[in-house]
Amino acid sequence: MVADATPIPTLIVAGGSAAEREHRIADALANRPPARTAVLLEGLPDGSAHLQESPELVIARTVAGCLCCTGNLVMKVTLNRLLRTHPSQLFIGVASTGHLAALHLVLSSPPYSAYLCVMQEGAT
Repeated sequence: MVADATPIPTLIVAGGSAAEREHRIADALANRPPARTAVLLEGLPDGSAHLQESPELVIARTVAGCLCCTGNLVMKVTLNRLLRTHPSQLFIGVASTGHLAALHLVLSSPPYSAYLCVMQEGAT
């Protein structure tokens, strides 16, 4: 990975079902100008998908599991792959709100602090 001059705006969407998180991300994308976007979703879809992969939208999913604890390695490998697509913005959908502080710490520490700017965290 090579750090760009501007960190990637990153939004963490937490809580609720996988479908609710995906819907919130789809709504956020609908209200933003088109841009190359990467989405990392924890858990498999539990209904119809609200997001469809396209040349401007790269979607990666991980199995359910805390992204800062048991799923840390999987999250980092998946996140590194997404960052190689050079997105202009990043969304991360996580199931639990209980470990947001720990996830934020991982994302705001090296090496990710050179690539990401966590803009806000939201819970459903």
